[in-house]
Amino acid sequence: MSNSAVANRYAYALFQLAKEKKLLEPMEEELRVVREVVSGNTGLNTVLKSPKVSKQEKEQLIKKSFSAVNPYVLNTLLILIDRHREDEIAQVADQFITLANEEKGIAEATVFSTRLLTEEESKALSSTFAAKVGKKSLRIENKVDSNLLGGVRVRIGNRIFDGSLKGKLERLERQLLR
Repeated sequence: MSNSAVANRYAYALFQLAKEKKLLEPMEEELRVVREVVSGNTGLNTVLKSPKVSKQEKEQLIKKSFSAVNPYVLNTLLILIDRHREDEIAQVADQFITLANEEKGIAEATVFSTRLLTEEESKALSSTFAAKVGKKSLRIENKVDSNLLGGVRVRIGNRIFDGSLKGKLERLERQLLR
């Protein structure tokens, strides 16, 4: 997550507009896609950051790449390009998603487990850990970690809840070595 003041301002303005127009959900989903495309595509980043590519060419690229998104999202991206803030696009999306999650009482969580969780297990984890962090629910991203012997490790923001067998064995080892 970025603490860029510029990204915060753009995200907050877009967030206020989304709330006013009652487009919070669709704009959040579109910005998740924008973030994924911008973060995961090194070629796009290279072109956007290149001083050899004109501002008009960058704007055309953004218009073609994100033609299906809401006009407010597209205009925000174009404003960022116009003001030479191409490197802030992913941070604006991150900050918008954070604001939307706060508005809805949702926290982002990464759950590490030995296998993919079922829908019921995800719901149970969401209800249990959401209460611990003072949120209504969790948006869970499940990652399989073969180094865990069993159980789960949950990361919510900068907090980690380690209920894995490996974590329990490590804590037991530290206690025995005292």
